[in-house]
Amino acid sequence: MRHKVVALAYDQLCTFEFGCTVELFALPRPELSVPWYEFAVCAAERGPLRAAGGLQVRVPHGLKLLDHADTIVIPGWRAIEAPPPPALITKLRAAYARGARLCSICSGVFVLAAAGVLDGRRATTHWRYVERLRTRYPQVKVEVNALYVDEGQLLTSAGSAAGLDMLLHLVRCDYGPKVANLVAQRLVIAPHREGGQAQFVPRPVAPDERGRLARLLDFIRAHLAEAHTLHSLAARAAMSTRTLQREFTQATGQAPYEWIVSERLERAKELLESTRLTAQAVATRVGMGSAESLRHHFRQRLGTTPARYRRRFSRRA
Repeated sequence: MRHKVVALAYDQLCTFEFGCTVELFALPRPELSVPWYEFAVCAAERGPLRAAGGLQVRVPHGLKLLDHADTIVIPGWRAIEAPPPPALITKLRAAYARGARLCSICSGVFVLAAAGVLDGRRATTHWRYVERLRTRYPQVKVEVNALYVDEGQLLTSAGSAAGLDMLLHLVRCDYGPKVANLVAQRLVIAPHREGGQAQFVPRPVAPDERGRLARLLDFIRAHLAEAHTLHSLAARAAMSTRTLQREFTQATGQAPYEWIVSERLERAKELLESTRLTAQAVATRVGMGSAESLRHHFRQRLGTTPARYRRRFSRRA
């Protein structure tokens, strides 16, 4: 039987988060050689339900549908202060007890926390809500800045678009990297972002798009294989080293060296996913010098090795 995914609908439904769930699991995917998910929606309360954007949603199924779900997705919640209906809490606890996979996007984590299933487990949410989640549910181990957290049977994601990363991660877990990469290609999104990647994506350009720092960042990206020092970069940007450090950190959220390592790692990941270059060749192309240096940064930043990363995420798999 096909894996059954049930998405929760509720009054004041978060339209974007719900739409992400529909996009990943409800659309037919005839181009894939796997039995795709069975998808359904259940209502947390009687309708019609209002949704963000002035829509009304009519849902034919009630909470009983959760009794037969393999995966349950809670696409946000109407307000972090709004208590979930007791009947929903009961169903979620029962689903968890029988082994169903429970997932939340953004504020949906407050529903799982209210059900008690996150006690003693790691979880995340939108950065605006992490302190309130931690204060209200101190028994939950809140990951302050993760894109998503996978605790096996329980998965939680940060705000809105990070839900796509988590849902695509589910596809990768269920069907492998080749299928997940094809789905990502159809969605026109990155095939993989680590769950532990920071929620914040600092603006990688100066306020003036034509400014010296913006041109410097473009230059570094185009010449990752070259050696860069603080003095050489400051000279290219016509700044003092002190000014460069200050403006660089303000614009990217990272010191120059850390930013360059991050860019080199991203390029290395792309090469590992799309080519059969050796680790040494990848290291040379991205400016890390040696395969051992590449492995060191993969272990330090990503908790894995280039070889394991390639086996899991290669588009040629």
